[in-house]
Amino acid sequence: MLEEKNDNLHDADGKSGIESNDATANDAIEISDPETLVENSTSETQNSDDTTENAHQEALDVITNSNAAESEDETLKERHDIPMQDYNTFSLDALVDELKKLVNTDKVMSVKDHIEEIKKAFLLQYHHLLEEKKEEFLASNTDPNEEFEYHLPLKSKFDEYYNIFRDKRNVHFKHLQTNLKTNLETRLAIVEELKELINPQENIKDTLKHFNELRERWKNAGAIPKDKYNHVWNNYHFHVENFYDYLHLDREARDLDFKHNLELKQKIIARVEELVNDTDVNKSFRELQDLHRIWKEDIGPVSKEHRDAIWNQFSELTKKIHDKREVLFENQRANEQQNLEIKKEIISKIEVLGTEKVNSHSQWLVQIQKVEELRNEFFAAGKVPSEVNEETWAAFKTAVRNFNAFKNSFYKDIKKDQNDNLNKKLALVAKAKELQESTDFQSTTPVMKQIQEEWKQIGHVPKKYSDKIWKEFKDACNHYFDKLKEHKSEENSEEVAAFDNKKAYLDTLRAFQLTGDHKTDLDAIKAHIETWKGFGKVPFSRRHIEGKFNKILDALFEKLSLSKKESEMMRFANRIDSLSDSNDTRKLDNEKIFIMRKIEEVQNEIFQLENNIQFFTNTKNAKKENSIVTEVRKNIAIHKESLEVWKDKLKQLRNLGQE
Repeated sequence: MLEEKNDNLHDADGKSGIESNDATANDAIEISDPETLVENSTSETQNSDDTTENAHQEALDVITNSNAAESEDETLKERHDIPMQDYNTFSLDALVDELKKLVNTDKVMSVKDHIEEIKKAFLLQYHHLLEEKKEEFLASNTDPNEEFEYHLPLKSKFDEYYNIFRDKRNVHFKHLQTNLKTNLETRLAIVEELKELINPQENIKDTLKHFNELRERWKNAGAIPKDKYNHVWNNYHFHVENFYDYLHLDREARDLDFKHNLELKQKIIARVEELVNDTDVNKSFRELQDLHRIWKEDIGPVSKEHRDAIWNQFSELTKKIHDKREVLFENQRANEQQNLEIKKEIISKIEVLGTEKVNSHSQWLVQIQKVEELRNEFFAAGKVPSEVNEETWAAFKTAVRNFNAFKNSFYKDIKKDQNDNLNKKLALVAKAKELQESTDFQSTTPVMKQIQEEWKQIGHVPKKYSDKIWKEFKDACNHYFDKLKEHKSEENSEEVAAFDNKKAYLDTLRAFQLTGDHKTDLDAIKAHIETWKGFGKVPFSRRHIEGKFNKILDALFEKLSLSKKESEMMRFANRIDSLSDSNDTRKLDNEKIFIMRKIEEVQNEIFQLENNIQFFTNTKNAKKENSIVTEVRKNIAIHKESLEVWKDKLKQLRNLGQE
């Protein structure tokens, strides 16, 4: 019976080892490859073989490790059908969408690597965002007892989907571990039975039948742990080859089997030669993995004279594809280096923005938008070499953190202004509440309107107080003006009565006749005006009656021997009294603005006319004023008289405001 000295056996054909002959069949045997059984030789021969094999070992190890992992869990093969994207370039929303899609995949292990990459990319951005929000909180918070809290709904979704994946993965692992253990025991038992087949006392026909049964059971035994994969497969192949080589089998049947296996392996080599020239390197490598698996797991041994040659041919082609794959990786590393340069430039731009001083909120919004765009460019730039990844990420975070600190120093000053504004608005709130129950509407209404105007002029307050104090202020103002509205409704009956009285009085005024005595007539007109005022206000919709009264007054003033200025000022005084009685401050303000503009216009006109006169006085015939000059002088006199009237009107208005 054969026993192995070394259980740690390689799974690649072509590995040099020691082969025993028929005379030493029961001696202990050390083997490194299932198809390479060479005769005992000197240590020099072994060293030479080792040197040859080491030249290809790196390429073979890559295949071996991948196949061992996929042998343990066949769903891992399907991960190649799902492209591994550069998830660092995805936004947080896109990462969650991609995670949701992958979680719904039935074969959980086929997406394991993809989901872990998504997790790393998501947490990288999320923690960066969290740091920024915390810095903003610490910069603006004035309450030392208030703790930082930030909730991102997207993080909850991410956790929900990742937990689904984790639960599915755990269930899969538990089921897989149970099966792997059972399958391993089954395969080890088959190997033990293979050892027992080498028994010259048994009938060769029965032995061959038993051997074929073991091979069929082996084929259907299922996956085993990857760390046992090479050892178990090498033991199996060792004893299969031992069965062929050391038993006195039917040579014709054995040679046919060897020939069939050789043809199958030659077909594999022919296919690998095609793959060497395929431009899709990754696809070629994955197919090469499958071909190695078929070579090892499905095809039996070949005759001794072909074993080394055909394995060396296969391993040489394997190395060529591996080398092409390494070139592809080198190109990817070159792209990563380009990405590194792009990210360094982005970091430099953010560092510059972190030193540019701006002095307004609108300008800072532009700066913030620039940094946000640079952040998106940074994440979209792709992978950088792994050895500088943490260093690059740290430099990026530092640049953004410095920018935020610079920005926050500006908003600290704004916050001080906002707190000052808050105190001003709180004072207005207190004043409005104090006046909201007042019934002295004539004096209170202008004050309430004034504090409303003041409120509009005050700038922003801290956001957390804005809605609250606005509601308090608005409620106080609305309460007062609702009371004012009710009061005016009560006054409507009095205003209607005033209208009826004024309407009747118009007939009396129309019948009024001047006596011809200037003082008597002027006193009479003034008495009519006082009587008219005594009737009180009329409804707003019937104020047209004031215009009728003013027209009658204008006709009476024209009949009096009053100067134009006196007549104009009496009309104006009556008009202003009417506006004053109605408490219409807006119209009074508009009237004041209108008069000031008229004064400016008349002054400009006088200035222009006087310049014209100066021009004529500088001419040769200055002593002889012509008709044009005379006319200009008259116009100047008229404008100066008009200017005096407008100034008197403005003075009267200002005196009204001081009363």
